[in-house]
Amino acid sequence: MQQEIFQRLWKEYTKQNPSAQAIHDLFIQKNEQVLNDHVAFRTFDDKRMNIAVLAKKFLKAGYEFKGEYIFEDKHLNAVHLEHPSDKDAPRVFISELIVSEFSEEFQKIVKKRLNSVGNAYYANPDLIYKGSVWGKPSYADYQFLRKESEYAAWFYVHGFRVNHFTVSINALQQYDTIEKVNQFIKDSGFEMNKSGGEIKGTVEKLLQQSSTLSEIIKVEFAEGMYEIPACFYEFAIRYPDENGTIFSAFIAANANKIFDSSNFREK
Repeated sequence: MQQEIFQRLWKEYTKQNPSAQAIHDLFIQKNEQVLNDHVAFRTFDDKRMNIAVLAKKFLKAGYEFKGEYIFEDKHLNAVHLEHPSDKDAPRVFISELIVSEFSEEFQKIVKKRLNSVGNAYYANPDLIYKGSVWGKPSYADYQFLRKESEYAAWFYVHGFRVNHFTVSINALQQYDTIEKVNQFIKDSGFEMNKSGGEIKGTVEKLLQQSSTLSEIIKVEFAEGMYEIPACFYEFAIRYPDENGTIFSAFIAANANKIFDSSNFREK
C-alpha cells in the first residue's frame, strides 16, 4: 500500500518539478540506486487539515509516529513517522504552522482561504494528493503572507502536496559522501540552498543534509501569471551511533534551514 502512495506522490511532484526527475535520472545514468530517505508535507494547524489529518493516510498504511519537533522562530510544530517493518519505506515528515501566532490580518487571509471550500474537501482520504483545493490565489495575499512567513505563502498557493523527496546518500556507491553529491548536483547545473551553509548538520550529530533551491514555476493568480518557488530535492546521509545503529530521526536545526529552500526569489 505504501508503495502506491509514494509512486503517486512522486508522479505529481515530478510533473510540477521536472528538475527532480532530471536529477533522479542523472543518478540512474551513473548506475546508482536511488532510495527515498523521506518526504515532507506542510500544512496549517487548523483541525480540518493539521498533522493528525495528513498522517491518517500513512497510519492506515502501517506507519507509526516516531519523533516530535518544534521550530519556534518559524512558528511550526512537526512530527515524523516511520514504517516499523519495512526498512526501505521512506520516513514521512509533516509540519504545521501555528496560525494564531501571527498578525490579525495574516490570520484573516488564511481563514478566508481555508473557508472558501466546504469541509468535505478536507475530509477526503486522498487529501495529501490534492494540491490547492481553493481555486486561484491572490498574488497580493501571497506577498502579504510572505512578509510574515515564507512557509505560509508557499502553502497558501501549493496546498496539499509533497514539499520534497530526499535521495538517501547511504544507498549510493560512487557518491557516498554529501560533498560528492553536492558537487555532482552543481556540476550538473543545479543551484543548492546555501542557507546555514551548503551542508546542514555534522557527522557528530549523525545526520547531514543538503538540498537544491526550489523549482521556479509559473502560477496563475487572480491578478495574472507570476513566477514563484515550488518544490525542491533533498539529499541526506545518516551515520551510525556508538552502538552501530543508524540515526533515523531528524534534527530541528538542520530542518530549519532546509525549509528555506522554497523561499521566494527572482528567477
